[in-house]
Amino acid sequence: MAIALIVLAAGQGTRMNSDLPKVLHRLGGAPLFAHALAAGRGLEPERVIVVAGHGAEAVTKAVAKADPEAQIVLQTEQLGTGHAVAQALPALAGFEGRVLVLYGDTPFIRPETLEALAASSADVTVLGFEATDPGRYGRLIAEGEALERIVEFKDATDQERAITLCNSGVIACDAGLLSELVAGLGNDNAAGEYYLTDIVAAARARGLSAEVATCPEAETLGINTRAELARAEALFQARMRDEALENGVTMVDPGTVWFALDTYLGRDVVLGPHVVFGPGVTVESGAQIEAFCHLEGCHISRGATVGPFARLRPGAELAEEVHIGNFVEVKNAILGEGVKVGHLTYLGDAEVGEGTNIGAGTITCNYDGVFKHRTTIGANAFIGSDTMLVAPVTVGAGAMTGSGSTITEDVPPGAVALGRAKQVTKPGLATKLFEMLRARKAALKKGS
Repeated sequence: MAIALIVLAAGQGTRMNSDLPKVLHRLGGAPLFAHALAAGRGLEPERVIVVAGHGAEAVTKAVAKADPEAQIVLQTEQLGTGHAVAQALPALAGFEGRVLVLYGDTPFIRPETLEALAASSADVTVLGFEATDPGRYGRLIAEGEALERIVEFKDATDQERAITLCNSGVIACDAGLLSELVAGLGNDNAAGEYYLTDIVAAARARGLSAEVATCPEAETLGINTRAELARAEALFQARMRDEALENGVTMVDPGTVWFALDTYLGRDVVLGPHVVFGPGVTVESGAQIEAFCHLEGCHISRGATVGPFARLRPGAELAEEVHIGNFVEVKNAILGEGVKVGHLTYLGDAEVGEGTNIGAGTITCNYDGVFKHRTTIGANAFIGSDTMLVAPVTVGAGAMTGSGSTITEDVPPGAVALGRAKQVTKPGLATKLFEMLRARKAALKKGS
């Protein structure tokens, strides 16, 4: 069956006490809404619609970056979840299939849960959970799996508030029926809003079926405050660590490793303590990341070693058996098989051929204050310590640079390049200079 997603992301999130729209606060290095999109993408939906409202311009930009195929619609007035879905429905014109309504501030729902929801044969299916503390959740009035209606906490009686089966807000419904039911919604309730949940009663009134699908309460956790965001981050990291261990990753101290939503680690990857993954990192099987490394937007191939104290930035591509040592930073650079970059080096906007050795203190001087320029180093070259490679520049295969050189011109393959001033030695001059300076210091003390 064809699937479409509607992700509601229009709320302001006043309890976050932030100028940033709630769904743009980050969890696991990604905006909150991206978690819902990632779970929904597991169903391979034909259409994805995100409803934006508060901070719509910023939300639109973030959605375009996270999921370029998603369509944005605006809810200029926040008149409830039913009203939000109504804004999205025109974007589903011509779609025939099942629609899932998700929430941009509910990041933990698993793809497997959504698959079960989408597979339900009921006309309307609501995702529910047994709450430890039902609090102000809407209550599901059901008999077995059959759902009679949903009651919002504000409108519930004391008897209804005693029910622990609660509404997550996530709903599945055929597109045509959803349009009909949403069109009939009213706002005669305590909040004066159009509740999407009222479509259940409307469906039952028409003799249609409504069911409850359930999931663990932890999957329905919504984020409304900074404290909840912090707790969610801890839960997210714990889940990612457990998954990594189950998938064959070794972590010396799991509690100190931090993951992003899209971190991918192959089998037999070894992680030292205090490794931090930003977005967009892939580490292939058998690679080793030593302690205190920060990685973002990079790809590390089999058998490579990184760190300790290394930083890989977006565009860093490490081939097999590459070694990146301590206090090395790599950005937008491709390193061929077996390249060694031992320590205290910056490689930016560069391409380094296989088997090349980069000496300590080497810098690719890639920025002239306006434009970035590229450095190309051939295979099996030797870059001496403290070499400044002033881009754009090319060092040929098998070439060598002398330590302390500033290289401003291309170096042919197999050549040695020296770009440093000739050393001048003045015997005895240091002694005379020190005597003069000490005398001056004594005179100043005496004068004071």
